[in-house]
Amino acid sequence: MKTKKPSKQRKRLYKGKMHERKNVLTSHLSKELRKETGKRSMIIRTGDKIKIMRGTHKKKEGKIVKVDHKKAKVFIDKITRKKADGTEKLIPIKASNLLITEIERKDEKRFKRTGIKAKKEETKTEPKKEIKKTEEIKKEVKEKTEAKEGK
Repeated sequence: MKTKKPSKQRKRLYKGKMHERKNVLTSHLSKELRKETGKRSMIIRTGDKIKIMRGTHKKKEGKIVKVDHKKAKVFIDKITRKKADGTEKLIPIKASNLLITEIERKDEKRFKRTGIKAKKEETKTEPKKEIKKTEEIKKEVKEKTEAKEGK
């Protein structure tokens, strides 16, 4: 940040390049996710479950439906406003006012550098645990049979 002037800050946000604007769409992680990931914040994506920390909808929870990169706003299901004609419209919320409580784990690229396991990797590790259990059982059976034969 080179300037403290609010007008220049807003200009930098709205006139900035898209790959620089995505960093504005970061939000803090919950305590459990901080321990798991080793990070304090992450970029928000659709499918993440969040909790609103500031504003009129404070303490409400929901799932992210849409992320507007151009305006740097996030849209959450169940957080709507009634229009004059009776239809409901999603309310845009700044990402800085949110807390990520659960992460969408389908995308492998998102977790490539973070050390978090994606869904596909988690399912691969489960059968290995079962194999280890069966090998341990076989060893215990062999030890018992050897002990009986030794007597």
